[in-house]
Amino acid sequence: MGEKLKILFVDDEKSIREIFHTAFQDDYDVYLAADGDEALKMKSENGIKLIYTDLQMPNMNGLELCRKIREHDTISVICAVTGFSKLFELQECREYGFDDYFKKPVDLEEISRSIAEAGAKFNRWFRHRACAL
Repeated sequence: MGEKLKILFVDDEKSIREIFHTAFQDDYDVYLAADGDEALKMKSENGIKLIYTDLQMPNMNGLELCRKIREHDTISVICAVTGFSKLFELQECREYGFDDYFKKPVDLEEISRSIAEAGAKFNRWFRHRACAL
């Protein structure tokens, strides 16, 4: 059996992080970060390519986190998760480089399908291991 897909969930609310951890820990390597700085460090140290991040966080919001990741990594799949959804925010997320957009409260089945789709993409993209995950 191959290596489990590594997923990073970034949210300043501990209860939200715990929901994601509980829902996905059995099938994936789940990493949790409370803010953007912690997320960047964790991503770098662990080679994580799938990130779900809240948009409204103190210090570094999700848009800035996505921008910082995209400066050096165009391959990762980055998804916005927000309780403050507006069409303008969706457009802004696409401009910053997000691949997908989810509204809170999250539908865990919808996130699960999104994870499966990202995993399938990574399997196609890295089938021959020309690039490292």
